[in-house]
Order: sequence, then structure tokens, then C-alpha cells
Amino acid sequence: MIKQLQQSVTTQLANKQIVILGIGITGLSCARFLHRYNIAFSVNDSRDMPISPGDFKHQFGSNTLVLGQWEHALIAQADILIVSPGINIAELEISTAIAKNCDVIGDIELFCRLSDTPILAVTGSNGKSTVVSMLNYVGNAIGYQVQLGGNIGLPVLDQIDKEDADFIVLELSSFQLETVKSMKALAATVLNLSDDHLDRHKTLENYGAIKQRIYQHCTYAIYNRNDKATKPNALDSQSQSLSFGSEQAQLGDFGLASIDDECHLMHGNQALCALAQLPLQGIHNALNYLAVLALGKAAGWDLNAMLTSLMAFKGLAHRCEVIESNDGIRWINDSKATNVGATLAAIEGLSPTLKGNKLILIAGGDGKGADFSPLTQALTQQVEQLITLGKDGRAIAALRLESQAAQTLHVDSLPAAVELARKSANPGDMVLLSPACASLDMFANYVERGVVFIKSVLMQKAGH
Repeated sequence: MIKQLQQSVTTQLANKQIVILGIGITGLSCARFLHRYNIAFSVNDSRDMPISPGDFKHQFGSNTLVLGQWEHALIAQADILIVSPGINIAELEISTAIAKNCDVIGDIELFCRLSDTPILAVTGSNGKSTVVSMLNYVGNAIGYQVQLGGNIGLPVLDQIDKEDADFIVLELSSFQLETVKSMKALAATVLNLSDDHLDRHKTLENYGAIKQRIYQHCTYAIYNRNDKATKPNALDSQSQSLSFGSEQAQLGDFGLASIDDECHLMHGNQALCALAQLPLQGIHNALNYLAVLALGKAAGWDLNAMLTSLMAFKGLAHRCEVIESNDGIRWINDSKATNVGATLAAIEGLSPTLKGNKLILIAGGDGKGADFSPLTQALTQQVEQLITLGKDGRAIAALRLESQAAQTLHVDSLPAAVELARKSANPGDMVLLSPACASLDMFANYVERGVVFIKSVLMQKAGH
């Protein structure tokens, strides 16, 4: 394996002018990989000090580092430009410098060119991390060697020369898919599509077209019947399609059905198990389970074995995470809901579990130019009290009815929002932090936002 990889690296990359744009987590992994295989490269980052020149020299020897601006001359001489996902190559400083014949790629594309490990690829606006984490957990639990990478876990190039894997599960963002050209996934899915990253992609149509790249050359294309934008626009002749959705499935596909007044996961007309038997509740999580089962089925995994292992998967931090409290209130941390679609999924997925109790929603932050209007119906019909904060909190509050003004409040901080919710909530009610926004106007990231929420809830519980 390693010898074969060395030959592929040498054949494809030796004697090329290679420039890595960005020296964050992804850029560093690219640099480590190239240095490990004795391939010369340069790094360019517009930030003044993302890495100290001394540390760079210690790690990467005589390879070139240019900081503080996009270096036109360096970019212009590149045969291969390896772009980190956070960098927009449409910026004029970069786009005008790229040579006509330059091969512009990312770390995922480089991995796909060099590795023949079967890929299970997942993208979508919401639920990606939950689905890939479940898929990775299930695959390893039933006896396969499964790696996890992409937009989660270890960067793929840090894993490429480890012991042979049976599969690699890739979570892929739209930024990563922009530079993917030759991936041939065994199974690929777009889980859903909603407004996100439109500050970079400009239109929902363009964003959707980028997501559709995941289906190129795949063996199985798996789409969500509830979201037409996820259906493959075009498939290679060798590709097959599978689907999942919230209604009864056709033969071979996955769906849901009510049996004895309980929601069941279905494979065609075969009942697999009741949703109540699984740890993650809500229709949005039922769809996540179906996506995992469809991807695993495409990989040849046994359905019964997958179901057994899914029953032990407890979910991800900051994604509809239940905070244990003794006050009878259901506190839910969904800080990872950084866009409208994620919050809509949380409200619609969790509302049926309230059984007459009220839902108090805490939302707001940096909306990144998104259209909040798809939230209108949920905010007016399913949310009893709305507490907003952050840069775009008032834009979300404006979607509510005039008659709901007394139950629509704006605060300056997350602890203040928790304090207000605590005063309004009764045992059995749910307080859901699901911001529909990024966190960067108030926090370092969504993790810090979730941690502050949890600490505030626990302080309230302790009576501080």
C-alpha cells in the first residue's frame, strides 16, 4: 500500500510547481503530506502570522512560506494550486493570478486521485455530521475498518497512508466540493438543501449545483424524496439511485410508516424498527437514520447489524443535545444549527414530542446573508415564546405576528436568554437553543456558544 502510494505521489506530483493556499488545519495537513513524500511546495497565506516562520522551517525545511498577502507572482507560477476550503478563489487577488493551465484542487481531490479506498460521501445543508458520525460508528461496530474525514475528524491526507481501510466516510462541505473533480464514490448523498453560505455562493441555484457534484461518477446516488433539490440532475450510465423520505417507500428504497400508532423505519414494505427504539428522536433524526441505512446498504452492510449498532449511538454534542436537569424542563442544545434549514428541522422534528407543552426558542447570531422567511410558519405556529440575540436576532423576531409581540423578546447575551426562558418555562416545556445563524458575532464558534448555553442552564439549575 505505502509503496504503491509513493509511486502514485511521485508520478503525479514530482517536478511540479505546487502552491498551497492557506496554512490552517487543511493547509497544514497538505504540507505534512507533501513533505512526508519529499515533494517540494510553497505556502501562501494572506494572514500576517497563522504560523511562525520558525515553526514552519522546523517542520518543513526549505519549502517556501509567504505570509501577509496573496502573492500574485507565486500563485501565477503554480502548476498545481491546493486550496484550503475557507479560501474563495473567486477573490480578484487570487483569480487574476491563476495561470490558464493551472490545476486547482483541494485536499479531497488530491486524496481521490491517490487512494482507491471505497468512499461513502455525504453532503447537505444539515445533518451531515450526525449522518457521517453514525455511519462511521456503525461500520466499525459491525466489523469493518472505517475511517472518517473531510469536514470532520482528521484531515484525509493525514489518514491516507495508515493501515488499509475497508471504507472511508467523507463529510463534504460545498467549499470542499468546489474543487472535487475525480471522486468516484461507492455511495453519495445530498441530505437536504437550504440557504447557507450564500455570502460566498451568491444564489441557492449555484449552491445546489455545487452540492450536485458529489454524484459525479458515483456507483449509488442516494437522495431525499422530500427535497427535490437533492435528486441527481444527471447520473452516469453505471450509477444507480436509491432514496429515503418521510413517507412509505417503494421497493428497495427507505421510508417511514405508522404501525400501531408508532413511527417505524421501513425498507420498502419491510418494517425495520420503531423510531422510539432508537436514541435520537424527531422526524429529522428518523431521516438521518434512513440515510445511514441507505448508504450502508449500498456498501453491502447487513441491515439488521446496522440497526443493532444504531441503538447504541448517542448522538453528537451541540446537535439537538439534551441537557440533563432536575427542573422538569427539556433543555435542548442545538448550537450546531448555524442555518435556517437546521433550525426548521429541529423545530419540526421536536414539536411532535411536546404533547401539549410549549416550545421556547432561543435564536439569532450572524445569518450570513440568509433569507429567514422559511422560518415564518414554524415561528408563528409552533413556537410559543421566541427569545432572540445577536446581529440578526431582530430580523428573525420580525417574522412573528403582531399579536405575539409580548412573547417575542430580544436580549444582549445567551445567559440572559437562558434566564428569561427559565422564568417562562414550566415542567414539561422545551427550551431549544437553535440559532439559525453562525456564532461569530458573539462567540469563537458554535461549540463555545453551546458550552455557554449548557453552563448557563446548569447555573440556573443550581440556583446561582
